[in-house]
Amino acid sequence: MTLHVLDIESRDVTAEALGLVVNAETPLPLAELTITHGDDRVTLAVLGASHAVTASAAGSRITEQVSCDAVQAGGRPLPVSDSASGYRFDSTTDTVDRTHLEQTADWLRRQATEVDGWICGAFPGDHTALTALTAAKDSGGWAWRTWHLYPGDKGGVIVKTRSRWQP
Repeated sequence: MTLHVLDIESRDVTAEALGLVVNAETPLPLAELTITHGDDRVTLAVLGASHAVTASAAGSRITEQVSCDAVQAGGRPLPVSDSASGYRFDSTTDTVDRTHLEQTADWLRRQATEVDGWICGAFPGDHTALTALTAAKDSGGWAWRTWHLYPGDKGGVIVKTRSRWQP
């Protein structure tokens, strides 16, 4: 089971505070999952309502961090897209109603408990306050997706990212 109920307040409390930094030191995770494929591996880490990914393949390595600390660590505010040297990043930020937020949270919890290659961190205060990640081997590299759910009074915000890396 890779659903982790975390007894710690989220550090990232708004989607607007998120940034992206690539190939920087990653913070200590609250929970993590490592997936291996031969000598290649990807580690999916839940931070304080944010994430870090460390992937290695063909003797190369990349890190990705989406968090409120990413800009301070040398990154930039969360872009809609970014690419460089075999790496591609895309993100969407959607404001949703409470029903959509709850349905998404329930689906992510099921994925994390029923499907290999998923990790989900649940934060206290609201059952929809989640960070979820999944990854799979992709043509010599890795592909991963993430969801960051930020509940609000009448709904919430869902930040989704999709990344692909081929060294």
